[in-house]
Parts: sequence; C-alpha cells; structure tokens
Amino acid sequence: MLTILYRGPLASCDYDCSYCPFAKRRDTPEQLRADRAALERFAGWVAAQESEVSVLFTPWGEGLVRSWYRRALVELSWLPNVARVAIQTNLSCRTGWLAEASDRAALWVTYHPTQVPYERLLGKLRTLPVRHSVGIVGDPAHLPDARRLRADLPRETYLWVNAEEGRRYTDAEAAEWSRIDPLFRHSRFAHPSAGLPCRTGDSVISVSGDGTVRRCHFVPEVLGNLYDGSYREALRPRPCPATACDCHIGYVHLEPLGLYDVFTGGILERIPAAWPGT
Repeated sequence: MLTILYRGPLASCDYDCSYCPFAKRRDTPEQLRADRAALERFAGWVAAQESEVSVLFTPWGEGLVRSWYRRALVELSWLPNVARVAIQTNLSCRTGWLAEASDRAALWVTYHPTQVPYERLLGKLRTLPVRHSVGIVGDPAHLPDARRLRADLPRETYLWVNAEEGRRYTDAEAAEWSRIDPLFRHSRFAHPSAGLPCRTGDSVISVSGDGTVRRCHFVPEVLGNLYDGSYREALRPRPCPATACDCHIGYVHLEPLGLYDVFTGGILERIPAAWPGT
C-alpha cells in the first residue's frame, strides 16, 4: 500500500492563530480555482489506481471550509482501493455532510482555544460520525483548556498534545501534559533522524498540487512526478537525510521509533491501536 501526504496550493485559513503564517490569509479566486483543479486531478488519479492507497490531506490552510475537500473526502472514502482517507482540520466547517462518507474516512482535528467557542467545538466532536482524534498545542496558557476537553470528551476519543515549537518543557511540565496525552513523550523532543531508516520515499510519499513527489514534506529532494509515473523508479528503502524530525506526520514513519505498532490501524488519523474503545 502506498500512503500519500497530499498538500495542494491552498494557503488560506479562517482562524487567526498567532503562531501561524496562514492565519486569516485569503487566497484569490484564481488561487482557489487552481487548488480545486489540483485536488480534483489528484482524486481522479487515486480513483484510477488498481493498488491500495491511503491519503492524508495536510493543507497549509483549512480545507474543509471548501466544498471540493469535503467532496473529495466523501468520494475517496467509498473507493474500493482506498484503505483510509483523512484530513487535518480545525473543524470550523459544518459537519452534517460527513454522514455521507464511509467508515474509511477520518479526521485529525486540532482545537485552537483562542479561535472557537468551547461548547461549539465540543458539540461537533460529540456527534462526529467518522473516526477522529483531537489535539492541542502544548502552550502552557492552554493547559486548563486541554484538561477541560479531556474531561468532557468520550473516553474512547484520543486527545493528543503537540509540543509547542521552540519550547523546552521541564519534567514537571511534561508530566502535566502527559496526564492528558500519555504519548506526549514522542512529541516533547525532536527525534534525531540522520541515517535512520524511514518509510518515507518507499511506502510513504508527499505529493504537491502539481504532482511533484518528494519523500516527505520536510525533505526537498524531488523523486519525480505522480502523473507521469516517474516517481515509481525512485521508491526504495532509504535513510533519513535530515538531522532531526520534530513533526508527527514525519517522525511517525521513522522505523526505529516503532510508532507503526503504537498507531496500527490509525496512522493517518493519529489514533493509537490500544486506546480505550478503539
């Protein structure tokens, strides 16, 4: 099975998070049309494949406020060759349309306490008809929000915590976040990765809107193009060329970490296999 991390040209978001360069950015109508065309081309490619494919949409902006991302998630979820299709989202969109998706659709939801009324988000999470995880950035100011959300979510919903970029956590601070997310230790520090075996570039690839294929979002080397098939000959096991990896969508594929065993069946939507209720 080939796992694809797809990121089109969309770079606009309806939220205004202080740490994000895409906050409240608006794409022009031309840029939105280009993103829609790129996504539809990619979805068509997936539909034409005979081998099994899994897809994680990782847009710079918020995709589900756009009809073409909602439609792609639903349509891809019903294809017989698609094992899983998931998307990273702030869940600001309406959610009723998810009832049209199959059980192979999933969401990776991020809670931004400064951007959305708590009860509004909680209400959506409690009624989602598809598999999902929920997460938050480990900003100390958001610790009370994270505790509240963990208490109010169903036990079977995994609440992950991403270490805040550039922050060093004391052991005491890390312990507080680990009470919310027992797997926080994997996010707390960047993982040394140089020379280590990684599934990216072999069974996992990153694809941009024009079809350019790279091993992952964090290594610029081009392996070929999806649409002319030139990437296929480049697929093979290979070590990581980067010094370190500090993003979950990257380090989850580092083989020595053993996270495929931890997240078996839930790699793309970030749901641990042994989580209560899964």
